[in-house]
Amino acid sequence: MDKLAGALERVNSVIGHILCWAALGMLLLQFVIVLLRYVFGFSYIFLDEGVLYFHASIFMLGAGYTFLVNAHVRVDIFYAKLDERRQAWIDLFGHLFLLTPALIVLVWFSWPTVRGSWAILEGAISVGGIPASFLLKSLIPAYCILLLIQGLAAFLRDLQKLKGANA
Repeated sequence: MDKLAGALERVNSVIGHILCWAALGMLLLQFVIVLLRYVFGFSYIFLDEGVLYFHASIFMLGAGYTFLVNAHVRVDIFYAKLDERRQAWIDLFGHLFLLTPALIVLVWFSWPTVRGSWAILEGAISVGGIPASFLLKSLIPAYCILLLIQGLAAFLRDLQKLKGANA
C-alpha cells in the first residue's frame, strides 16, 4: 500500500515541479508583454492569451500537487485539535463522499464539451489568439484525474494511519 501511495504521489510531485518552471515562464511572458506594449507600442493578442494558458495550466494542473503538500484550503474548526486517528477518519470520509463524487461528476459533465472541442480542434478564444481552445478545455478532466490520483494516495495514507493506530 505504501509503494502504491508513493507512486501516485510521485505523479503530482513531478507535475508540481514542472509547474514551478511554468510559473517562471508565465512571469517572463508577462514581462515581455509589458515591455512590448509600453516601450515599443506593440500588442499581440496571442501573447496575452499565452499568459492565460500558463495561468490556467498552473492552477488546474497544480491542484493535485497543492493537495500533496497539504497547502490546499481547509475549513478547520475542530480538525486541528483532533488526534491523528480522528483526522484520518474525517479525511477518509472526505475522500470517499465529497472529493471523489464531486470530481467524477465534473468529469462526467465536462467530457462532452472537451470531446466536442477536440473533434473540431476548437480555435482561438479571440481573433488573433492561440488557436487551441481545446487544450484549455482539456485541463478540466486533467485537473480531475490528478486530484483523483492524489485523493487515492491520501486515502491509502489515511488507511495506513488507521492501521498503524490499531496495531
